[in-house]
Amino acid sequence: MARKKQEITLMREIESQEEWEDIMAKEGLWVVDVYQEWCGPCDAMVGNFRRIKNELGDELLHFAMGKADTIEALEKYRGNCEPCFLFFAGGVLVSYIHGANAPLILRTLTEQLAQEHKVLDGNAERKEVKDPFVTNRMQESLADEEEEEEEEGGRKFQYRGELIIYDDELTPAEQYEEVEEGFTVALIKPNVVAEGKTDEILAEMKAKGIKVIAQEQRQLTEDEAREFYSHLKDEDFFEELVKFMSSGPSHVLVLTKGQADDSIIKEWRDMLGPPAVEDAKEQAPESLRARFGDAGLMNALHGSDSKETAARELAFFFPHMDAPKLHTKKKDVQRTLALIRPDAFASQKDEILQKIKDAGFEIALSKVVSLSREQAENFYKEHEGQPYFEDLVTRMSSGPMLALGLARDDAVTGWREMLGPPDLEEAKTNAPDSLRAQFALDENPLNQLHGSDSPETAKVEIDYFFPVEQTVAMIKPDAYGTKDAIIEKIHEAGFRIAAQKEDHITKEIAEAFYEDQKDKDYFNDLVEHMISGPTMFMVLSREDAVEGWRKVIGPTDPDEAKEQAPDSLRAQFGQDVLQNAVHGCSNKEDAQQKIKKIFGHLEFAADGTVKGEKEQQAKTEDAGEGEGEAQAEQKPEEEKEEDATKTEDAGEGEGEAQAEQKPEEEKEEGGAEKAAEDEQKPSEEKEKGTEKAAEDEQKPSEEKEKETEQQQQEIAAGEAEKQEPAAEEQKAEEPKAEEKKEEGQAEEQKVEEPKMEEPKAEEPKAEEQKEEGKADTKPGEEAKADDSQQQKADDSQQQKADDSQQQKADDSQQQKDADDTAAKN
Repeated sequence: MARKKQEITLMREIESQEEWEDIMAKEGLWVVDVYQEWCGPCDAMVGNFRRIKNELGDELLHFAMGKADTIEALEKYRGNCEPCFLFFAGGVLVSYIHGANAPLILRTLTEQLAQEHKVLDGNAERKEVKDPFVTNRMQESLADEEEEEEEEGGRKFQYRGELIIYDDELTPAEQYEEVEEGFTVALIKPNVVAEGKTDEILAEMKAKGIKVIAQEQRQLTEDEAREFYSHLKDEDFFEELVKFMSSGPSHVLVLTKGQADDSIIKEWRDMLGPPAVEDAKEQAPESLRARFGDAGLMNALHGSDSKETAARELAFFFPHMDAPKLHTKKKDVQRTLALIRPDAFASQKDEILQKIKDAGFEIALSKVVSLSREQAENFYKEHEGQPYFEDLVTRMSSGPMLALGLARDDAVTGWREMLGPPDLEEAKTNAPDSLRAQFALDENPLNQLHGSDSPETAKVEIDYFFPVEQTVAMIKPDAYGTKDAIIEKIHEAGFRIAAQKEDHITKEIAEAFYEDQKDKDYFNDLVEHMISGPTMFMVLSREDAVEGWRKVIGPTDPDEAKEQAPDSLRAQFGQDVLQNAVHGCSNKEDAQQKIKKIFGHLEFAADGTVKGEKEQQAKTEDAGEGEGEAQAEQKPEEEKEEDATKTEDAGEGEGEAQAEQKPEEEKEEGGAEKAAEDEQKPSEEKEKGTEKAAEDEQKPSEEKEKETEQQQQEIAAGEAEKQEPAAEEQKAEEPKAEEKKEEGQAEEQKVEEPKMEEPKAEEPKAEEQKEEGKADTKPGEEAKADDSQQQKADDSQQQKADDSQQQKADDSQQQKDADDTAAKN
């Protein structure tokens, strides 16, 4: 099964007997979540495991998910959908917990980990335990104690006094489920046990239909009594209570009545009577405390006061026992459409809604609508031709009515039975308690309520009045830490998360998102809050999503939400008006605009998913691969020519760098000439010292030509006294000339300095000097250059450059000789 990456990292996934034997051979404590493929592991505990792993940082602590379907050692756990956690150390079972009781699991984990450290240190012995589920629950107990027989095409057996019949065509998991059974913890206190009244009290429990599913006689230590009654530690009588409860054995019981609700808690406390014996004798003389209690603290019995207290007390007295479960037939939860027609909506709406709630229906969808005549005709087109059709259409389009989506076990049939016959006279005669009979109007011959006639029709009609739409949901920074719990509530409300994005938004995005509130006094504070931490955006899809989501989140003010809608998200997770946990769009138009702002353009399929999401993802992946291939193939044309002509010694890296930095004029030159130039460049870049200077002199610029002419005139005139200053001047000017040439010809000679721009007039001259026989084939704009530039371009100028270079070399030598002579003197 695919799992989130972080979960896979935390919990090793075991799917074979070999893998199982491997972890059993490893040192440390292994906490194994046993699951089956059809129901999956208990994802709700992963966060708790990750937290305790981070807190403890113990290398001996390991987590795994064991797939019972394929692991032989877990064969006896197959067929069980209840969460099951096994604790193994040294290859043996040291503890077990059935059910997702997080506090008990974490406490057992901590205790067993400490015990394993003691065992490895040689200070304790490892104790192996047996899981009673293997022998006592749902498998061997059913096979050994109850007779299984074929009856009416199904298998029948007794489970905890209840007759269970499986349809052979369906698996048990498809027909039945385990739900948590209501229970309470009872204590028969030391004074009553000492008087021998325990059996008498047990008999009264049995007479009331109360089942004892666990019991033991146990004497509390003072420390245990202090812990059990820690909620009373500030009372004056606390120390006296501790001494009394540890003075002798008590009888501890876990009680249930085989019901999924918590009614057993109230029923047992009613049997007990008031806590004070005197009050019990006066107010409830038949109660157990009135009859068996003494005075003061010796009030005979104890009972849990809430579901949470019962769970805590169960873990205290029976740490290895999980909360009891009921094996019940799955409910066939359906949705159906109900319409309160215009006349009844105007005068009897509230009474009808109360009847609906009293019948156990959940109003999942609600909308006030007004139909046009055309819409009414279309909705009731199957009745066209009936005598009442015209009157029906007229009344249905006469004003607003209430459309409801009702949810309940067997909702379609249940709602139709409540409605009664469609004909009012028949309803009044044969079903006077039906809704149509009760809410009939004398002046209106039509019944006032509508209900879908089948599950298929219900789906069509619900889609008609409540089409799937989208809204934007936002979990704000103040509630980001509880996003998992909020997302769970979103799924429970029937929403599909079509798209989501987590981001630390900028101020600009926050201002744009709340643009409609920019004139409010709190706008700046709101924006600052929104950029204070991470935010999660979601696109939610569902019937009537905009209004439905606003009902789920509740009023803007969390204090108001706690009063008016205590189950709403803002009531549960909000702090104040600014930090109210979540955001919802005000209408469809607002939702569409915000979807576009946050997610861009999205199209949605009929089921609320993003249209073509998988196809688009595939296209994106293909496009990414294609782009990579295209980039690999997009070498410049110059690089391809170099690859064809360059030798391996030149190196591909140098060729690519040179090809990328050539001026546009070079890219337009012919192939053969281009290749010849490219072959010269690597060697030119590698040459140093006088070789580079010699090559540089072959490409003179305007400034260097002037210097050369001046030197030639000085030499011809025989002015010997000026030769040394001239030589020094040449030395000083050479670096400058070379720098200017390098600036003008950076594309050719200095690959590392491409930022300098070459003057347009000098580029073609440099090209002409490098290409023999090209002097008389200049472009038209070059022919317009001045006479000096044309003369320089002449082939004969090359000879002058050579002579000048030789002269400079001679002058340089003379200067060196003169310097040596001066040094000697």
